[in-house]
Amino acid sequence: MSHAIMSFLQASGYLGVFITMALESACVPLPSELIMPFAGYLAGLGHLQFWGVVACGTFGNVLGASIAYSVGRYGSMLAIMRYARLTRLSEGHLQLAQRWFAGRGKAAILVARMLPIVRTFISLPAGVSRMPARPFVAYTLIGSFPWVYMLTYAGSFLGKRWFAITHEIHAFTFGTIALVALWAILSLSRRFVRGLPPNS
Repeated sequence: MSHAIMSFLQASGYLGVFITMALESACVPLPSELIMPFAGYLAGLGHLQFWGVVACGTFGNVLGASIAYSVGRYGSMLAIMRYARLTRLSEGHLQLAQRWFAGRGKAAILVARMLPIVRTFISLPAGVSRMPARPFVAYTLIGSFPWVYMLTYAGSFLGKRWFAITHEIHAFTFGTIALVALWAILSLSRRFVRGLPPNS
């Protein structure tokens, strides 16, 4: 599969990045940890533009996630099960995504976009739970961008050693989660301070 993906990306460029990342977010088990670093490597060689790769990867994620979300929200249970079989979504994967989404709601969409495995399957339970579409798309866009940027930059920076990113992905993941958590804490702190009365 790795060789097939790399050959496809080399032949199709930006369109290939968009398509493969859309499929990945539509519950098709394609590894973004391979797609984006290799695309970043191609950008480092000058075959593609860095920000073009990031844009195609991010918006591909949004499209694919929206497809899975729509199946979950508007499809019957039979349609959902057929979609799961078509995309090779196992019951274990679906249960993992459902557990992650339960009790977290919007925050689950934001954070899950930066977590391996969960990010691929989180859209379906979001649709089933009828999460509003606009927040879903917005959180998907915001959550997808740092993941796509991080992997693309790593591939561009590492050059011929780009494949090493697949072995270090957890370190990058936890680093990204830490940054998101810090951003969330700062945002909540600002809101809290603004809500205090002037004499407090």
